[in-house]
This record gives sequence, structure tokens and C-alpha cells, in this order.
Amino acid sequence: MNTLAELSLTDWWPARIVLLAVTVLCGLLAWRLRRRGVRIVAAGLTILLGCADIAAGVNAEYGYYLTVGQAIGLPGRDASSLGALNRQTVPPAGQVISIDIPGRDSAFAARPAQVYLPPAWFSRPRPKLPVILLLHGTPGSPTDWLDGGGAASTLDAWAAAHHGTAPIVVMPDINGSFDGDTECAGATETYLDKDVPDFVEARFFTQPPGSHWAVAGLSEGGSCAVTLVLRHSKEFATFGDYSGLLGPRTGDDNAIGDTVPVLFSGSLADFHGHEPSWLLTHQRFTGVGGWFEVGDADGAPLAAARQLQPLAAAAGMDARLTIVPGGDHSFFLWRQAFADSLPWLAGRLGL
Repeated sequence: MNTLAELSLTDWWPARIVLLAVTVLCGLLAWRLRRRGVRIVAAGLTILLGCADIAAGVNAEYGYYLTVGQAIGLPGRDASSLGALNRQTVPPAGQVISIDIPGRDSAFAARPAQVYLPPAWFSRPRPKLPVILLLHGTPGSPTDWLDGGGAASTLDAWAAAHHGTAPIVVMPDINGSFDGDTECAGATETYLDKDVPDFVEARFFTQPPGSHWAVAGLSEGGSCAVTLVLRHSKEFATFGDYSGLLGPRTGDDNAIGDTVPVLFSGSLADFHGHEPSWLLTHQRFTGVGGWFEVGDADGAPLAAARQLQPLAAAAGMDARLTIVPGGDHSFFLWRQAFADSLPWLAGRLGL
């Protein structure tokens, strides 16, 4: 039997019906009661409950919080402490820890990263496992892939089918704040290309950066994944782009707008050096692989994927494109995209 914390927030429709009924009741009380103080309280409750009902509807549409526990910040079943690093037995499922990855070279002030360690990591002797960097979007945080993205469950299912072996998955910060939008340029690029790999390899005894490392992400994180791999293919040889745009953008569509002055200090050359379509038509990327997945109801990312995948193939890449019927810009699509691409990613990483 589920506890309250495990109750679904995406298909738990009775809760929304109750919220709506109580909202209407409070509204009627506010309208009919004569005592001014009571009417004010009832009116306030009406507004509060109405907002909660709207928020529940938005969450159900985008699938950000899956359970009540996630919404109120309770640790999930996969949450663990740093003490898990010293355990001597192999756990039945992967463990997730929160850890600070300092920006030694970049000076990027990052929020704590989330790291998924598969059961095989706890074996002795410890195997050198490959790594996937899994990037969030904006607005967002490193925990998004654990909450709405369901990454731990997807990885546990893969590990269970492969004798406890799966990639180590690192979910770093890319924006510095919930509503930041770096597009992984400037200091953030150095953080992801230098600071994170150096720290992760040393701390978790992984395979070295290169063919055993991949970058994947949703929305902004998907665009970042493509750009990072194209610019740093010696460190990352594979990417997964789930609903990303054509490249770094300050807006929500593929229009360049004020991207050049805001993100690249007005340097068109610097912008071109970060623009996937420019890179793919000016360089060869033999040995690099990319997975594009997008919903057919997600206009701008769909147009971007349809443009970039043929360019990537023409540049020598192993480039795949999956279009999900009815898929939109939501965690429902991104959970599926990570699960769809994981076997291919793991294969390229050597598992």
C-alpha cells in the first residue's frame, strides 16, 4: 500500500476534484457570510486553493513532480549520503548522492550535483565504469532528472538486467540558480569540460574522459550536450539531445535574437564556434555519436532535430533521430527519451 509521500501527482485526479470542490465551497462562504473577518479568511483560502489547483494541473501537464513526497522535498528511496561510498556490500539497487563539485578552473558557483552509482560500483575490486553527464534545463536544478526525469528508476532497470552494471550518471548544475540560463557558455562550459570530469574521475575512479563519456540533456541541457560534444569530442564522444534547440539561445525558439551580445559579448565568431550547424558543416566528426529525440508536438525543438540530425550524419557521425507521436516539451517525453536512448548510449560507452 502506498504511503502519502508515494501518491502520484500526475494521475491522482481525485485530489484535483477535492481541491476544486473545497475552493468552490470557500468561495460561496466568502460571498454569503456577513462577518467581515471570516469573509476575508474564506476569500484568502479560496485564492490559495485555486492557485494550488492550477499548480496541480500544470504539474500534471508537464510531469515535473511525480509524487507528493517529491513535491514537499522528502528524500526519495534512492537518496543516500556520502556514507554509501564506504559500504562494503553490493546494494540491490543504485545509490544517489548529493555532492559539491568545485569550480576550480572555471570559478563557476555551482549548486550540488547529484550522482547515481550503480550496484556494480560497490563491488570489490571496483570496476572502472563509464560516465554520462545528464543536464537539466531552465528553469531547473540538478535534481530534476531524479524527480520528473525518473533517471534512477531507468538506470536501476538497466542495471538489474545487466548484473548490476550501468554507467555512473552525474547530474551537475549548469545555471547556478533555478531561473538562470547560461546555455553552457563561458564559465559553465569550462566547469562541464574541465572541473566536472577531473573531479568525477578522481572521486569515483571512473574511466577517463573520452570514448567512455557521454553528455545528454533535456531542453537547454540537450542543446548544451550537442555543443559540448562537438567542441570537446576528445572528452565526450557521444551526446543525447532531448528537445533541444538549434544551439545556444536566449529565447524559447530557434531565433538568434540577442544571443550574440548576451552570451558571447557581441562576438559573432564565438557564437559560430558554439553553433552546432556551423560546426557540423565546417568539421568532420568521425567516431562521434548523437541521439536526437523530440515530440512531434514540440515545434522549435522538432525543427532543430530535423535540421541537425542530417548534418550530423553528413559530418561522419552515428546520428539517430526518434520522433515521439504526441510528445511535447515535458518530463513525460524526457523520461521516455532517456529510457529509449540508454541502451544505445551504454553500447557506445562500452557496456
